[in-house]
Amino acid sequence: MPIVNLKSGPVFYRESGAGNPLILLHANPGDSRDFDAIVPALAAKFRVFALDWPGYGSSPAPNPDINVHPDFYLDVLKQVVVELEIHRPILLGNSVGGFVAARYALECPENTRALALVSPGGFTHHNLMTRFFCRLMSGPLAIPPGILARYYLRSNTNVVRQMKKRATQEQSLAVSRDINRGIWRSFADPDHDLKALAANLTLPVLLAFGKLDPLIPASKDGRVARALMPDAVYSEFESGHAPFAELPQTFLATLLAFFKDSNITSD
Repeated sequence: MPIVNLKSGPVFYRESGAGNPLILLHANPGDSRDFDAIVPALAAKFRVFALDWPGYGSSPAPNPDINVHPDFYLDVLKQVVVELEIHRPILLGNSVGGFVAARYALECPENTRALALVSPGGFTHHNLMTRFFCRLMSGPLAIPPGILARYYLRSNTNVVRQMKKRATQEQSLAVSRDINRGIWRSFADPDHDLKALAANLTLPVLLAFGKLDPLIPASKDGRVARALMPDAVYSEFESGHAPFAELPQTFLATLLAFFKDSNITSD
């Protein structure tokens, strides 16, 4: 795998295809392999970069004194774009990856071509229950990643099986577990919120939510995002948290139609 050396340490990524750049940003936990079901089709049209966030996949964890949170991931993305000289990428992000993609577009609109936000964080109306769950997931009594993955991934494709296996094995190791908990701790922070900023996203946006997702449900977060961004293309899938892995062909059809209708070309 190629590597880019950043101030916080090395970040590994997978690159394939040619044409306009498309960056894939995975969830917490997760890694670039989560997108394996859709990368071949996307690489036939775009130059695809799939990152491993620090502490996941092949990317080592940053120094222990670095506070790993979404703003840290945003800084990682900014550095990767600069170091690899990526011009006006399309950003496709899942969960916290979607939150980071939106934040990048808000801060660097001149260098963002379009957004595909898949079950993105930042649209939750927090209450006592959601805040309690974030607190639970950030501490020693957190639900293990392998158990939680069986709850939020609702199909049994080969890619989903591999995602569940990684959640049970490597993503349950101490280093990845601590990063996972740190990210969960940030989810209830006031800064982890896109609701007041969403109207400023004036570029083409696809919002994709899973009807069966218990973490970022279409019936709640999805409807909030849709109301705040009425010009965005909105789609719901009969899936959990990762429709690109659970229903790859259906997701690809929606994504490619969004590109076509938004006049987003591959070259």
